[in-house]
Amino acid sequence: MAMNTEDQTALTDLDLKRLEVRVDELIRTVSLLKEENSSLRTRQDSLMAERADLIEKTEMARTRVESMISRLKSMEGHS
Repeated sequence: MAMNTEDQTALTDLDLKRLEVRVDELIRTVSLLKEENSSLRTRQDSLMAERADLIEKTEMARTRVESMISRLKSMEGHS
């Protein structure tokens, strides 16, 4: 049973419509992924800055504690 030209055109139109729908879905997915990626990069930058700040504060606290220990040791020596 051979397909006539009208059947082939209808099939092609259906295939094209399915392809169009799929391309639209892919475009939406790519758009959502771009937004998510941008949001994650912003969050990563924020966390990296926060981490750097915490490292700096930890280093300052360590230096202060070491200074206090040194002063206490020097006070012990004078007693």
